[in-house]
Amino acid sequence: MQELQDKLAATASAALHALFNVELEGEKIAFQETRPEFVGDFTLVVFPFTKGSKLSPEATGEAIGAYMLANSPMIASYNTVKGFLNIELKPSVWLQTLKAGVGHYTLPARGEKVLVEYSSPNTNKPLHLGHMRTNFLGLAMARIFADAGYEAITANLVNDRGIHICKSMVAYRQLGQGETPESSGMKGDKLVGKYYVEFDRLHKAQIAELVAKGMSEEDAAKQTPIMQAAQAELRAWEKGDPDTMALWTLMNGWVYDGFAVTYKRFGVTFDKYYYESETYLLGKDIVEEGLAKGVFYKEANGSVWIDLTPDGLDKKLVLRADGTSVYITQDLGTADLKYDDFGANRSVYVVGNEQDYHFQVLFLILKKLGRPYAAGLHHLSYGMVDLPSGKMKSREGTVVDADDLMEEMVQTARARTEELGKFDSFNPEEQAALYEMLGMGAIKYYLLRVDPKKRILFNPEESIDLHGNTATAIQYTHARIKSVLRKATEQGIMLDVEAVASYAQMQKEEKALVVLLYQYKAVLNKAANEYAPYLVAQHCYELCRAFNSFFAAQSILQADTDAERNFRLVLAREVAGVLDRAMGLLGIALPERM
Repeated sequence: MQELQDKLAATASAALHALFNVELEGEKIAFQETRPEFVGDFTLVVFPFTKGSKLSPEATGEAIGAYMLANSPMIASYNTVKGFLNIELKPSVWLQTLKAGVGHYTLPARGEKVLVEYSSPNTNKPLHLGHMRTNFLGLAMARIFADAGYEAITANLVNDRGIHICKSMVAYRQLGQGETPESSGMKGDKLVGKYYVEFDRLHKAQIAELVAKGMSEEDAAKQTPIMQAAQAELRAWEKGDPDTMALWTLMNGWVYDGFAVTYKRFGVTFDKYYYESETYLLGKDIVEEGLAKGVFYKEANGSVWIDLTPDGLDKKLVLRADGTSVYITQDLGTADLKYDDFGANRSVYVVGNEQDYHFQVLFLILKKLGRPYAAGLHHLSYGMVDLPSGKMKSREGTVVDADDLMEEMVQTARARTEELGKFDSFNPEEQAALYEMLGMGAIKYYLLRVDPKKRILFNPEESIDLHGNTATAIQYTHARIKSVLRKATEQGIMLDVEAVASYAQMQKEEKALVVLLYQYKAVLNKAANEYAPYLVAQHCYELCRAFNSFFAAQSILQADTDAERNFRLVLAREVAGVLDRAMGLLGIALPERM
C-alpha cells in the first residue's frame, strides 16, 4: 500500500493547483504526524502556501482542507489551528494498513551495499564495557541496514600490533614463567590483559626510582628499563625477529580465543576481519599519488603534509621524514582496501568520539583525492560509558570486564525473576536460557536506547527494571501477548487477517496501536538514514506502552463479538511480530514465556 502521506500530498498538490493555480509536486509537500494535543492523524504546515493563496494561514488551511475532504475517500475530517491543517483519516484506511502490513517488516531491496566496521579491539586486553557499546551499535546498524533494504557487510579491524601489544609481551617475558591459559585457568584475553596491567605497575615503580635519582618524571617515563625493553620488542617485531614473532603469535592467539567466547555471548559476528599487522604499511602509494595531484606537499626534511587550514582544520602529517607511516596513512590505505574488497556505497566507522577529528580529516583527504566512495563515508561517533564508580582505565586494571558484567547481569536477572515466582513450569535449562535472555537484553537495550553521541552512566539496577524503559519491560509485554495467543490457539480460535479490514469500529487504544504499526517502516528507514538505533528502541517502547494501555482497557479473548475478538488477536499478533523483529535488530531476543 502506498504511503498514506504520499497520497495526502498528491491530493494537497491538486488542491493548490485547483484553488490557487499553484504548481507544486506532491514530493515537495510534507505531511507530518499530528501532535498528540490536536485532533488528527497528519498535519500540513500551510504557511509556505500563503504567498500563492493570497489568504491568511487559517483561510488557506480551511480551503485546502475542504478541497481534500471533498476529493479524497481517505479523509474523515479536518481542522485548522492557526497555520496548521490537521487531517483525520477514516478508520477503514487504518484497518487497510493493518491488513496490508501483516508480516511485512522490511523495506524493498535498494541494490546498495553498506559496510559497517566496528569492535576494533586491541590484542593486549579483554573486551570491557566500552567495547560493548561499539559492538552493540555496530551489530544493530548492520541489521537495521539489512532490513532497510541494503546489503550489509560487517568488518572488524583488529589492532594487533604496536607498542601497547609489546608492553604485554615484555611483562610476560619478565614475569610469565611459562604461564598459559590452561595452566592459569584464565581466558586467554584476560591472561594477556593481566600482563598489560603488570607492565604499568613495573613501569610506575621504575619511574619512581628514576625520579628519586633526580630525573624529571617526563624523562623517566621514557627511560625506564621496561619501557626501553618494550621499544626494543617493537623494533624486533618490525624486523620480523623469529623469537618476537613467535611470542606475538602465541599471545595474540590466546587473545583471539578469549575474544571468540565473548563475541559469541555478545551475539556479534563479522563477515571480514582486517588486521593492523597486515594493513599498517598501506597508504604510502596514496601519499605518492597525493603528491602528484598536488593534494599533499613535501617539507624540506622530506616529511609529507596536507594543508587543511582553508577547510577550517589544521595541517596534517601523512608521512614522516624517515618514510614511516602515521595512523592516517594506513587508514587511507585501508579505506581503499575495503572498497576494493566490497565496493560498498556507504562505509560506516563505529568508533568513539575521541576520534571525531581524525575521521573528519580522513574523510576530507579521501574527498580531495577524488575517491568515488568518499561521499558515502560516515563516522558513527559514540560517547563514553561510565559507571557510578567513575572512569575506567585499562592499564590500571580498573576497567569493567565485559565477561564479568554480562555474568553479573544474568545473575541479577535470575534474582529479580525468582523474586516474582511463578516459574514452576520452567525446567532448569529453560530458566537458564531466560536469565541469559533477560540479562543480555538489559545491557544491550540500555546502551542502545539513547542517541549514540550521548555519554552514558550505566546503571545495572535500572537497566533491568520491569516497569521502566527497559528491555525487561518489553520482553514481559511480548511474553504477555504470546500467552494470549497461545490461549486462543488452545481454544481453537482461527485468525482471519482479511476480516480486519471490515472491522466495525476501532477504539482509541486500538487505533493507537495500528498507527504505531504503520509507522514502524518509517522509523526503520529513518534509523538507517540517521545512523540511529535508538529510534528503533524508542519505537518498541512506545509500542509496548500503547499495547499495555490497550490491554488494560479492552478485553481480547472475552471480546463482545467474534469480529472484535478476531481483530484484537490479529492486532496483538502483529504487535508481537514487530517487537520480535525490531528488538532482534538490536540483538535482543524476546521470550515466549515469562
